[in-house]
Order: sequence, then C-alpha cells, then structure tokens
Amino acid sequence: MAVLGYARVSTTSQVLDRQIDALVAAGVPEDRIYTDKISGAKDDRPGLAALLDYVREGDTVVVHSLDRLGRSLSGLLRTVETFKERGVVLRSLKESIDTSTDVGVMLLGIFGTLAQYERALINERAADARAAAKARGKQTGRPRALAPDQVALARRMRAAGESVATICGTLKVSRATLYRVLGEDQAPAPA
Repeated sequence: MAVLGYARVSTTSQVLDRQIDALVAAGVPEDRIYTDKISGAKDDRPGLAALLDYVREGDTVVVHSLDRLGRSLSGLLRTVETFKERGVVLRSLKESIDTSTDVGVMLLGIFGTLAQYERALINERAADARAAAKARGKQTGRPRALAPDQVALARRMRAAGESVATICGTLKVSRATLYRVLGEDQAPAPA
C-alpha cells in the first residue's frame, strides 16, 4: 500500500514548493509526488494521468487541497470516482478529508460543491468588472496588437495595393491579426 501525492499549479510561472512541502510533511515520499503545471480545467494533465496509471488498490493519494484535482465539481468527482473504483483512498490536507470514512466522502461532496460555487462567483465578479471597465471606455482583456494609427496605416497601405505580406512585415503582425483589424474575412483563395 503506497502513499502517493499529487500537486498542481495553473501556470508554468507558479511554483509547486508549498504543496510539495505539505505533502512531504504529511508522509508522502518526495519521489512519489506527481506534478502538473497546467490549468485544472484541462482534462489532459500528464502528471495526473501518470498517477492514475500507477495507483493500485489499497494505495492512498494525498493532495494539498481538492481544487488541485480539478476546477469543476464534475471533474473532481470523476477523478474521485476513479479512485473509488480502484479502491484508492483520497486524503486532502487543507480540507481534512479522508475518503476511507463515510464522513470523508460526505465532506468531499460538500467541499466540491462549495469550490464550484466559489469559481462561479469569481467568474461573475470578473465579468462585472470587465463590463464596468468597458462602460468607462477602458480597454479590457489582452492589449491590442495595433494602435489606431497603425490600423490607419494598414488600411492606407492595403488601399494603395500593398501585399498582405508587406503590410505584416512593416507592422510586425501576423496575417490573422491584419485580416482581423482590416475586417477582411480571409486571404484571397488561390486561383
């Protein structure tokens, strides 16, 4: 019966140290900790896949917190159900959940539902903030690839008959960006 760990951060710029330290302190051997640096919304997580490939009946998987296994309740429950089907116990340190007990299974459902609700609230607040910024005329989201004067230059160059490649090279943008700002659907189809 092995004790394994799983740690995940959402981006490659984040570090796993805090989670790994907590897992080691909880008795997980460091060489038995599987990791991912990818969003929990993604189903294709190599570290989690390797963990699921390795675990056997009677093993225990320890995570720092439930949200490391997935961002949605359905994703979390799928992973937990896979553990359950294989006879694997799940322990979450932050929420003090242990699925080897009936109370632990019940708490898992409650915390999973609360985590999904929290994610919905975060998304709602972010949407409200974007709408408020847009109403005030502020740019939201990713910065524009071209400033208004560059768009005007691109339009003049296109009207003058310059090729798309020349305009892209001059403004240092991709064809897709140029077509988008010029409002053209696609490049002309080859004859």
